[in-house]
Amino acid sequence: MLTVVATLFFVFLAIGVPVAFALGLSTVPVFLVGDYMPLTVAMQRMYGATQSFPLLAVPFFILAGNLMNATGITDRLLVFARLLTGWMTGGLAQVSIMLSALMGGISGSAVADAAMESRLLGPAMERQGYARGFTASVIAFSSVITATIPPSIGLILFGFISEVSIGRLLLGGVVPGLLMTAVLMAVTSLIARRMGYQPELAEKPRLRELAASFVDCIWALMFPVLLLIGFRFGLFTATEAGAVVVLYALAVGVLIYRELTWAKLIDAMRDSIFDIGMVMLIIVMAAVLGHALTVEQAPSAITGFLAGLPGDRYVTLFVVLAIVFVAGTVMEATVNVLLVTPLVLPALVHVGFDPVHMGVVLIILVSVGGNTPPVGVIMYTVCGILRCDFAEFVRWSWPYVVTMAALIAAMALVPDIVLFLPNLLM
Repeated sequence: MLTVVATLFFVFLAIGVPVAFALGLSTVPVFLVGDYMPLTVAMQRMYGATQSFPLLAVPFFILAGNLMNATGITDRLLVFARLLTGWMTGGLAQVSIMLSALMGGISGSAVADAAMESRLLGPAMERQGYARGFTASVIAFSSVITATIPPSIGLILFGFISEVSIGRLLLGGVVPGLLMTAVLMAVTSLIARRMGYQPELAEKPRLRELAASFVDCIWALMFPVLLLIGFRFGLFTATEAGAVVVLYALAVGVLIYRELTWAKLIDAMRDSIFDIGMVMLIIVMAAVLGHALTVEQAPSAITGFLAGLPGDRYVTLFVVLAIVFVAGTVMEATVNVLLVTPLVLPALVHVGFDPVHMGVVLIILVSVGGNTPPVGVIMYTVCGILRCDFAEFVRWSWPYVVTMAALIAAMALVPDIVLFLPNLLM
């Protein structure tokens, strides 16, 4: 039956069925064939998947991000990122990476960040002579930073589905996100120097100019800091933090920037409804498929197989990382988080790895998989907006793939890169 379910799922994806419906339809044989389960169980699982207090963090953070964007904070962060990095070799490419790091504290979605930067910075980069493949690659891979720095939607979903502390997961994404920013900027500088791409700014900005821009967007930069303080002193859980930052975003938009009009508020809520609806539909359908896989004893079978691999626990680790990376190249990140990671995490915990450590590593790996063929969602998003040929994207992206692979391997082998901040603050 597992073979039938898996085959149907990939067939539905191949013929263009939306991911959520592919998840649901592929489980139908489990309920209709033999004496497995009545269809009422599917309905119960769909309903039960939505009745989770930790899951409330997802709609709250999505709404907070859209509210912050509605206040014009993206333009302020772009100015600040340009002042910070526009004088470096690679100019706008460095600005793209820095903007992703700054947006990580607001957006939490790699695809959303990649789409936004493709429209915002892509045309300007091409006008300055940047190769289209290079432009697309920089924007696509820098979006992985946004999916790592809190509030990361992927980490929240991972914590929900795997019953791991969401607060510790969010804290665990901070150091890897900052490290990723530095490494991607270094690689971009090397490529830009070889290609002769000039800085956007002729000279470094004056300290007064930089300070003025910092003050202008300080309320957005305080967004993730507020989370860290709240988690450190036990002021709120991850779910309660979502509600707090929604109120924070409203206060910033109405009382400080005074740009959040009724029209913008309605637009932000409409966008949030669409985003939340998409995520929740995938969640409820994945819950049904996950239950079917559990009944078929797929998790225990996978755990037994992986735990029985010859060699030490690092053999198991890198086999799992390879599986998750391949899954990331053919499925959307949310599906991987909800479907694949719960299947492989028990095996990693069984051989002695910390679930928070593995959660951050797996989320980053899934996001990187979204930048690679054949079905990388981030790759398709960026290439579609910039009208970039996929072959050109692949040709320019290999330095970033190699760099990210080395960084992920380092994080996997050195747990303190991920666990330093959670252990310090929680």
